[in-house]
Amino acid sequence: MLEDHTLDTDLRLSLESAGCRNVSPVLSRVGDKWSVLIVMILATGPHRFNELKRRIDGISQRMLTLTLRGLERDGLVSRTVEATIPPKVTYELTELGQSLTEPVQALGHWAIQHIACIRAAQQRFDAREG
Repeated sequence: MLEDHTLDTDLRLSLESAGCRNVSPVLSRVGDKWSVLIVMILATGPHRFNELKRRIDGISQRMLTLTLRGLERDGLVSRTVEATIPPKVTYELTELGQSLTEPVQALGHWAIQHIACIRAAQQRFDAREG
């Protein structure tokens, strides 16, 4: 039990020293549903824009573009343009982005494993509140 308390204290102190204002935008980026899916796909290797679009069900071209730009700005994804006709644009994880794959994949796997429990809880809540 003391170990859990120490972990909570260590996390709290880390957040305080980093500053919640600084950490919040990072967590928003890496916790965003589209970012999680893109990181999980790019963890398998470089992909072109249209490959990503085909693999991510429901994402619009604009949202994919915005998310990729945000990930690139944060140093998680690199964008390579080859001077061909038409230009060939490839996206891949940077070293920093690769360091994110383990926690993102763990989060994705957790969500997949628990979706039925979450949906059941939502239905119970809605029935109670509805």
